[in-house]
Amino acid sequence: MWTWLKRAGLVLGVVLATVLVVRAVDSQRGAPLEPWHRFVPDELDARQLANTDWEGYLAAEAKAFAQVRDQVTAKLGPAARVPSNRYFDGSPIYRGRFAQDWNRSYVLVPDGAPRGAAVFLHGLTDSPYSLRHIARRYRELGWVAVAIRLPGHGTVPAALAEVQWEDWREATRLAVREARRLAGDDVPLHLVGFSNGGALAMKYVLDALEDPALRRPDRVVLIAPMIGITSLARFAGIIGWPAVVPRFAKAAWLDVVPEFNPFKYNSFPVNGARQSSLVARTLQRQIDAAARNGRIAGLPPVLTFQSVVDFTVSTRAIVHALYDKVPANGSELVLFDINRQVQFGPLVRSGVETAIARLLPEGPRPFRTTVVTNAGAERADVVERVVEPGQT
Repeated sequence: MWTWLKRAGLVLGVVLATVLVVRAVDSQRGAPLEPWHRFVPDELDARQLANTDWEGYLAAEAKAFAQVRDQVTAKLGPAARVPSNRYFDGSPIYRGRFAQDWNRSYVLVPDGAPRGAAVFLHGLTDSPYSLRHIARRYRELGWVAVAIRLPGHGTVPAALAEVQWEDWREATRLAVREARRLAGDDVPLHLVGFSNGGALAMKYVLDALEDPALRRPDRVVLIAPMIGITSLARFAGIIGWPAVVPRFAKAAWLDVVPEFNPFKYNSFPVNGARQSSLVARTLQRQIDAAARNGRIAGLPPVLTFQSVVDFTVSTRAIVHALYDKVPANGSELVLFDINRQVQFGPLVRSGVETAIARLLPEGPRPFRTTVVTNAGAERADVVERVVEPGQT
């Protein structure tokens, strides 16, 4: 047995070494790293976030943006000074040219006394920009809207190469503390999360079920939440190992592409994928534990909007890892089906036609299900259900 174990270890070592060599060589292809791929601004870590307030976070955020201006924008070479580069201050998409820089954290306060408070958590590589329209609607309905820029986002893609998922967790708690300060504890609290932000919203809720010091939300709204991950995502960090050798620094990146989107990164570091996978894995274990010990009975109603076909987020994981375990508390899953009024023919895989039937468990289910088959006809009704907090 010892001989076989040594042989198996040798084979695994050879396979791993081969993968890393191939990855190192392959990383040399494509565009070179730019200043925004190399410079990392200062951010508050999890410990610092747990011991600061909203004003302290905004001050640290302003410092990070100033560093990007001084170390990236001010030092761009001639080839990078083009209108399509978000970091060129002469570009129409440069953040300083917008009336409001949606890369930064913001708070929307209603005219009168707050009817409630809502915290908004954007997705991976995104910025607070992505949920601004829903935040505005909450404000119109008399709610305080707190949208935090999660650490590593909004500045330069290199910032995601250094961030830890615990930083996002503490930033979420900070945003909730600010929402409570502005609106008080006698009004409802909602958490609205998109993609990776949806996973963070659920992580906060489950933490609150275990820790009485955390304010429990009254409702959670999830938009394409990253509840599930692929098995390969568990090993995302390995492909970045060759980057420890400076010559192979590009191995730390899954994508190195031009940055032409003013409010979202186009380049994607390996660490971003790894940290997001750690959130999802931790969340799944926590959901399973809460289901076993009965604590999940305290879960607030969860309203989720998800496409039936999604190549980034696992729809099946949302159904089976989360919704199969929610209590009968008015939770609802809204599924966006393909538009069946249009014949896509060979453009759609055959399995898509029966995807919903295969996704949903047999009834009765502890949650309601709404299927949207014609986005054009039902869009307004569905969007209103996200932003009308009083509805169930």
